[in-house]
Amino acid sequence: MIKYNLKCHNDHEFESWFSDSREYEKLNKKTLLECIYCSSKKINKSIMAPTILNLKENNKQIEMINRDFKDEKNKLLNLRKYIEKNFDYVGKNFSKKVREVYYDKKNKKAIYGTTTPNEREELAEEGIDLLSIPWVNKDN
Repeated sequence: MIKYNLKCHNDHEFESWFSDSREYEKLNKKTLLECIYCSSKKINKSIMAPTILNLKENNKQIEMINRDFKDEKNKLLNLRKYIEKNFDYVGKNFSKKVREVYYDKKNKKAIYGTTTPNEREELAEEGIDLLSIPWVNKDN
């Protein structure tokens, strides 16, 4: 396992663990890495001294990381189930629909859907606060 300090094109810094450096490269090349603050997919490693776990010597740490990962994944799955049950899915029409909800104060309803980074930026400029949630696969 290796931990990298990452930085998006908006200069947000965060860290993440990878099984090895190739895993980071593979995920980044496929644009599967995302900034935890702004959802940007333009991610680079920032200057750092890498932290490396020796698998043979640190099995307890790895087990703890895996357990924590499973706990966090379960929390995200529960959040997904709650959202799917209690919010209206508007899909790619999210930007349009969220504006309707935001500007028509009488028609408040909970919605969820998808946006592009440009749409998120436009909504933020209008003062519409959004929350990007990692959409964990229900099957795994």
